[in-house]
Amino acid sequence: MGSAVERTDEHVREYLIYRGFTSTLKNLDIEVKADKEKGFRVDKIIDQLQQFIQSFDLFGLKEYWLYLDRRLFCRLEDVYRSTVNKLRTSLYRYYVINTIQKGNLEKTQEFFQRQALELQGQAEWRDWFILPFIPTPEQNPAFSPYFSRQWSDTFLVSLHNFLSVLFQCMPQPVLLSFDAEVQKTTSLTEENEQFRQLLFALQTESWDQREGDEMVHHKLPAYVQNMDRLGDTELDLVSSQRAVSTTNTPSRNFFSTFLPQGRRTPGKMPQVTTGSSPSQVAVGRKDPPINQTKSKEAVQAKEVKPVSSQASISEPLSAQSQQSTNQPTHPRHKRIQEHEKERKELFSKPPSQTPEKKGEVGEMEPPVEISSEAPDCSSNSRSGRGGTEGGGLSAEQPFIKLSQEEYGEHHSSIMHCRVDCSGRRVASLDVDGVIKVWSFNPIMQTKATIMSKSSLLSLEWATKPDRLLLLGSGVGSVRLYDTDAKKNLYEMNIDETHPRILSLACSPSGSSFVCSAAALSRSGSAESSPRLHIPVSGQLLLWDTKTVKQQLQFSLEPEPVAINCTAFNHNGNLLVTGAADGVIRLFDMQRYESAMSWRAHDGEVYSVEFSYDENTVFSIGEDGKFIQWNIHRCGVKQSEQALPQDATGPFVLSGYSGYKQVQVPRGRLFAFDSEGQHVLTCSSSGGLIYRLTNGEPGLESVLSLGGHKAPVVTVDWCSAVDCGTCLTASMDGKIKLSTLLAQKS
Repeated sequence: MGSAVERTDEHVREYLIYRGFTSTLKNLDIEVKADKEKGFRVDKIIDQLQQFIQSFDLFGLKEYWLYLDRRLFCRLEDVYRSTVNKLRTSLYRYYVINTIQKGNLEKTQEFFQRQALELQGQAEWRDWFILPFIPTPEQNPAFSPYFSRQWSDTFLVSLHNFLSVLFQCMPQPVLLSFDAEVQKTTSLTEENEQFRQLLFALQTESWDQREGDEMVHHKLPAYVQNMDRLGDTELDLVSSQRAVSTTNTPSRNFFSTFLPQGRRTPGKMPQVTTGSSPSQVAVGRKDPPINQTKSKEAVQAKEVKPVSSQASISEPLSAQSQQSTNQPTHPRHKRIQEHEKERKELFSKPPSQTPEKKGEVGEMEPPVEISSEAPDCSSNSRSGRGGTEGGGLSAEQPFIKLSQEEYGEHHSSIMHCRVDCSGRRVASLDVDGVIKVWSFNPIMQTKATIMSKSSLLSLEWATKPDRLLLLGSGVGSVRLYDTDAKKNLYEMNIDETHPRILSLACSPSGSSFVCSAAALSRSGSAESSPRLHIPVSGQLLLWDTKTVKQQLQFSLEPEPVAINCTAFNHNGNLLVTGAADGVIRLFDMQRYESAMSWRAHDGEVYSVEFSYDENTVFSIGEDGKFIQWNIHRCGVKQSEQALPQDATGPFVLSGYSGYKQVQVPRGRLFAFDSEGQHVLTCSSSGGLIYRLTNGEPGLESVLSLGGHKAPVVTVDWCSAVDCGTCLTASMDGKIKLSTLLAQKS
């Protein structure tokens, strides 16, 4: 810490010189020279104490110790107070022993005269008042250990270690953490680049291996290499068909050996039996003896060139392979298109027509749809390549899940789980009122645990400074908690008639926060029977963070109603709220009045957020709909999607013997990525990521995070550079932290 302070002092000096603040620079140099904390360098503090002792400066020694007590020791917990008292006693004894060893008895008597009132009531000093009157105290059994070099060295080392640990545990200001942030960013960038190079190397190795397999298979299409993904039953079926065909007619056409006995007509189009597919037919070519035999037959047939069905098949294959070798630098989708076309040419056309079509092979167009004669093949090829559509084109996955870790310090269902503005810490709240503040980089570690006597219903990170946490209770109070100092800074009493603090939102400027308070009209958990939509009385209040006073109360029309969710835009000029009456309200925070409101959902609004461009608002309601609203045209929908119940709630956890737990949504139900193109939602087994489709019907699912055994009830998404961190919290108290890597197209 001392080296970081010195580097920071140099940066501050450089900045003051750059700005021309010469008088401030002079004052800084003067105060640095007189710095009693010595730049948090323990060795210099020990040297200063020893200097006071060697010069017999009792007054300076006492003042310096009192200064350290006021600045450092008073911040420690009460359990360490006894350690501080023991160190102070040993320091005074070290001073007294030094006066006797130096033969300065006047200073010895002066010490006991000045400290008599303070020390005479302490048991550890009771026998020391006779020390000035003993002729040879170093030979006295009671005092001889203190005259040894071992005792003095042990005391100085203990004091040095105590101060070192104290400085390491002290909360550092943001200015001092810049070096750690730079190193962290640099390491993340290097690690990200390593992952990219590894991914590129694996892709290159995969393509090299595929090209090598193409050469080994002698002009066979590359899609054959994916046929080993078929099930065991299908393999058995194909193997039995191949065995029968090769035993009965070993000299027939290569593809006709895989067909039933009654359908081996050379002039007709090859048909596929029920339960078999072209993919299954191609599997037979992976058998080594038959593959070698048939490939030899194909080579011989090509050299002799008889007019037969075997020659008609081998010639298009050779023409296609020559075309592929002439253009080795095709992109991936081109290569897949060629493989699909080869498959259609082989299985969709009669062998008798193939010689006439030979000259047209090099002018193939990309297929529009997959042959209807082989439905099983089309489904298998799509699943094998991860969602390819017609023609074999595969969409790149937008994210790669690099890792998934679990935080399991909670023992009941999670209500809220939020990442702070810097992306370094997470605050999570469960239904028992236990809050955990924890970090996940470089390791998952709990920083603070908050236990509340009263129930807690909401939490929100402050924006400036980001170490502060707002906690809303069920008894009408909001607490401002310092996560670094681990103590409450303020406790604000909101309203006794509206004790349930349902939602908190801090302005991006950090100067104020919005608080939603509701009356006690219904319980916090949903019932199994349908609830009557009776408006719940509530208030929406604006509080000043610095003065800790209420600024104003917003007008809620047509009647005061409980606000379930709140969110600011990027500069704090707009505030959007979702209420229990199903109405979304948009407030102008410069005039502190409602700009517009509209009926959004049948039932309550559970979660609401601004879009990435802040021209629209997204909401999830009790009716199970995920709706995008245009804020420039009141009540106009841009898109509407129906979500399953496990994404919108109420959430149900069932157990043995008819056990059933139901939880109404309280936390954030959806979160966007850094570019606003994807949304993370809840599900019964983990988070689901969808691609926003810009008004098109239906959401496009791109990635399932998984990992949960209980329904996920709240999510959050923190994005930094290309790596994003997704948080999914479930009803069994487990929180999954998934690290994603964004795929750049």
